[in-house]
Amino acid sequence: MSYLTHIASPTLLIDEQICRKNLQKMAEKAKRNGMKLVPHFKTAQSHVIGEWAKDYGIKEITVSSIKMAEYFCGHGWENIHIAFPFNPLEAKRLNRLAKNQSLSVQLINETTTQTLVDALENPVGFFIEIDAGYGRTGVHVSDFGKIEAILRTAKKSDKLKFRGFYLHAGHTYYEKDKEAVYDQTRAALGMLKAKYRSEYPKLVTRTGDTPGCAVMEDFGDIDEMGPGNFVFFDMMQVALGSCTREEVAVALAVPVVDIQKERGEILVHGGGVHLSKDYLPEPDGGKNFGEVVFLTETGWTIPKERSFLKSISQEHGLIKASSELLKSVKIGDVLGILPIHSCMTADCMESYLSIGGEVIDHAEGARQG
Repeated sequence: MSYLTHIASPTLLIDEQICRKNLQKMAEKAKRNGMKLVPHFKTAQSHVIGEWAKDYGIKEITVSSIKMAEYFCGHGWENIHIAFPFNPLEAKRLNRLAKNQSLSVQLINETTTQTLVDALENPVGFFIEIDAGYGRTGVHVSDFGKIEAILRTAKKSDKLKFRGFYLHAGHTYYEKDKEAVYDQTRAALGMLKAKYRSEYPKLVTRTGDTPGCAVMEDFGDIDEMGPGNFVFFDMMQVALGSCTREEVAVALAVPVVDIQKERGEILVHGGGVHLSKDYLPEPDGGKNFGEVVFLTETGWTIPKERSFLKSISQEHGLIKASSELLKSVKIGDVLGILPIHSCMTADCMESYLSIGGEVIDHAEGARQG
């Protein structure tokens, strides 16, 4: 029975073949550069997709919260890294999880480090997050006083183990010159490795943004990469040059509820609660909340003429339709929308439907269930 027969309301579709190709391509890039791939699973948040990742030699993952780490605990991961400045109020919860699962966290100040020194009874690794130009969070790359205060405090406990330095070059999302951003990243992590390697000979360095990891080929002596969005990609990554439309692995299936041919518009059931409200700007100043694809028995195809969601509200989506789309669609049909930001769309939808008709888990849906 076709997966299309399962769709009566907005449904997030996943093409396993495309997803696997994305995993394989990034795993091969990491191997080619002598790096370990530790993907950020805040994008997929799925045990099933985690099993696909293991087929490509992936043994460790990154998550964005202790809640997400808890979801993945006990599923055979050698280590789960929580890539968010650690929240000291969750120290007891971290300690409980660390009893049966290897975990690591990110530290950016001495106060939180001391909290973990006082709370931990089970071993936990930590990375010091470094800011080398992004400006969101992290210890500035030249603030050796703070770096050494964190390291000095951590030494008070035999449970808190230094693993290395983590740098998220998030400005690759808005800086056109990604090579220049990676010059900063390579230089920053290389300098820190040279400075602290004699005292910590096993320390590693990790970087983790999809735009950079997707297009760069020279990572210098960085040891690990941890991109996340590459598992699915999305229209934002297409716009950034990270991928093509054909490499986007998820599409939101939306039912057509009205057609206004004279206005060139199609109303669909699919809005902000399904896609989030991320958008890309159009050349005329309008907004693009996702691009239309034609659903088929074996997945979806990219139309010759572009159509896109021009506006969304909570449940409504209004498509600016091409002549090709207007000629082929009728009320009651189902269209696909390639999301602008697949991580947020997946989080909104809380599960996936595969092209083979299988319902695939998502952490948020599992918690609801």
